[in-house]
Amino acid sequence: MWVTDECKNSFMEMKWKKVHRYIVFKIDEKSRLVTVDKVGGPGESYGDLAASLPDDDCRYAVFDFDFVTVDNCRKSKIFFIACIKDKSKDALRNIEGWAEKSSGWNKL
Repeated sequence: MWVTDECKNSFMEMKWKKVHRYIVFKIDEKSRLVTVDKVGGPGESYGDLAASLPDDDCRYAVFDFDFVTVDNCRKSKIFFIACIKDKSKDALRNIEGWAEKSSGWNKL
């Protein structure tokens, strides 16, 4: 399992340049590569991310969440999300398979 350069570059752009709100990744079963499926612009929301996820397949995503602390400091946290919907084919098989493949994220 390998992560493509596009995944790495998109993540770094999101983290340092703040040009993406979220990135959705998918695993290409044939080539065994993690690839970028969709990128959300800086004005998009978590609802946009949720709406972009397919009902019949599994995806990984990262979401850059901006918030203000009680001390009125602007902060940002990046969340890693594994999405496996009930309508996915063989959902249990997908859960097990994707869990095994998640070790590819260590290369990011």
